Amino acid sequence: MADPAVAALNSLLRGTSIDDHAEALKLANAAIKASKAKGSNSPDLSTAQHTRIVALLKLDRYDDALRAIAEGGAALDKTCVLEKAYALYKTGDLDGAEAVLQTASPAEHRRGLKHVAAQVAYRAEKAEKAAAIYRELATVEDGARYGEENDLRINLLAANAQLEWQGKGWAVPDDQKKPGREELEAFETAYNAACGCISRGDFAKAAVLLKRSRNLCEASDDLSDDEKKAELVPIIVQQAYVCIKLGKLDEAAGLHNSIVLSEVADASTKAIAQSNILVLQAETNPFMAQRLAQAMPEIVGNDRLFGYQTSIFKRNKYIIDLQAQKFAGVERKTAALLAKDPVPSIASTRCELGVLNAAAACQLQTGKDALKQTLPLLEKRPDDVGLLLTIVQLYLQLQNPTPALHLLEAFFKRLEVANTPDHADVRFAPGLVALAVALYHKQGRHGAARTELAKAAAHWQQRGASTAAAGSGNPLVREAGIGLLHSQHPSDLAAAANAFAYLVAAQPTDPTATAGLVASLATTDPAKAKPHLSNLTPVDKLIANIDAEALLEAGVASLPIRPAAQSKKRALDESGQEKQAQQQPAAKKRRRQKKLPKNFDPTKKPDPERWLPLRDRSSYRPKGKKGKKRVADSTQGGAVREEETLELAGGAGSVRVEKAPGGGGGAGGKKKKKGKK
Repeated sequence: MADPAVAALNSLLRGTSIDDHAEALKLANAAIKASKAKGSNSPDLSTAQHTRIVALLKLDRYDDALRAIAEGGAALDKTCVLEKAYALYKTGDLDGAEAVLQTASPAEHRRGLKHVAAQVAYRAEKAEKAAAIYRELATVEDGARYGEENDLRINLLAANAQLEWQGKGWAVPDDQKKPGREELEAFETAYNAACGCISRGDFAKAAVLLKRSRNLCEASDDLSDDEKKAELVPIIVQQAYVCIKLGKLDEAAGLHNSIVLSEVADASTKAIAQSNILVLQAETNPFMAQRLAQAMPEIVGNDRLFGYQTSIFKRNKYIIDLQAQKFAGVERKTAALLAKDPVPSIASTRCELGVLNAAAACQLQTGKDALKQTLPLLEKRPDDVGLLLTIVQLYLQLQNPTPALHLLEAFFKRLEVANTPDHADVRFAPGLVALAVALYHKQGRHGAARTELAKAAAHWQQRGASTAAAGSGNPLVREAGIGLLHSQHPSDLAAAANAFAYLVAAQPTDPTATAGLVASLATTDPAKAKPHLSNLTPVDKLIANIDAEALLEAGVASLPIRPAAQSKKRALDESGQEKQAQQQPAAKKRRRQKKLPKNFDPTKKPDPERWLPLRDRSSYRPKGKKGKKRVADSTQGGAVREEETLELAGGAGSVRVEKAPGGGGGAGGKKKKKGKK
């Protein structure tokens, strides 16, 4: 006869569902105690032990569940692989959970184990692995339960958002980046879709999705009031963050005031809310914000922040210290972190440290004063990408791109000399290549820009053996191919064809890559372009809605003429202007009066010699000479002057004029002696 405790437990397990997990745990403990008292090792004991472990997990007693599994021996440990992995995941032992999952047989709890493996990968910041598992579960419906599709969509959106935050947006398919109608049906999907928009910097769309998520959560009938309150906290915190990014500081402060931080159970959500409050506090009182930032506790365990969140927290604290004029401390701390790993890196955390160190060194100055302080630092840390970009930005602010480009080219040469894969990846990092191309175009060196694009595209094509490296370089290869298409040089077109062929091989359905491949081969090798023409949209379909006759009748569009600048004075309306014109008579033209001399006498005839010079007039009398001058001019004993009388034109009289002395070519005067040669 079966023991009453075991019978009661079996009766409970025969039910369709179990809601009272505490009662299940009580019955399981009683059954285990009865079985051990009899000294039996029957299947009833293993069933009771398994039931106890599941009940403990349902009651969130994960440490007790792990102890129960350990007490059950190797047989129970082998049976409860799924439960043990989940308990380890919830206690924060991600490495242990991953090790347990690897020991599980493929056929045992296959779908459940994949769910736990995806959660472990997500919490371990292996977002690529988590997203791949969720996509696989979404496509394979074997063993799927009712409502699982919605959970998969929620978790996949969260994994995609984490990929974007980690700087791996290239790993997210384009069709999964745009929120669809399905994401607006539940508050969880709307919230995760908003997180994806935030990670891409689309804060306006994120604000709309968060508002939708909040409305759906508040209107939900499946949640109790306490559950709604707990679910609304992360939504409101995220709304406040979006408002800060959009510059709506008053609205963000109001959202934060609606949250009682002491009632927030999740440690990571509470920490994010406190960080946002610090940002708002720093706008008004950076010194108080700096003291509050130092008092924030560090989060440990399974509620700890993700790596990118931790780096943002550290960066915010450094910025608050800079605003509080703690320049020496920030410079010392960031320099120590940079010295630990001097290898060049494009990781955002490393670049941010370089920028913060430069800001502390120049004490938040800009322009030439900042360059004086940062250029010596670059000599000490020539491989610091963040410091290099800071100096380049300072030169560009001074409208002096030439030295900025020289520094960037020198950095490229140092990396090329190193000749290692890691240095090459930094050398051809998409952001640095884009900066170099922009500076080349700014100086009009379009050929150098195309050369840089061709070299970068060739590098990432060679790195195609590595999936991660190839994926991160795909956007650059696409832009390089588009840029090379602007050239008519055969070598540039060949490089563009190679780039687009690489993209088509990686993603055959990419219309941009297919069109670029056809365009690059159309003039150089049309035979290779023909097989890809069928993948392009037919021309007839593209022009189906275009009315050629209407376009011809409309003619060529002309640019609108800009109206003349109007006066700031208020203009009269047309009726008022007409009335004013009728009332006012036409103004008479005013003629200028002729000016006459003061002693002008109209009855007296004007002097006919008035147009001649004074000496040429008949009335001219020279002034008399005095003394010896008069005797010298006399004829007695002196030279006789030859004079002649000239008749003036028009019968105005005659004038006596002295003749000029004769002579041949100036022989009368003494010549000046020549100088010695």
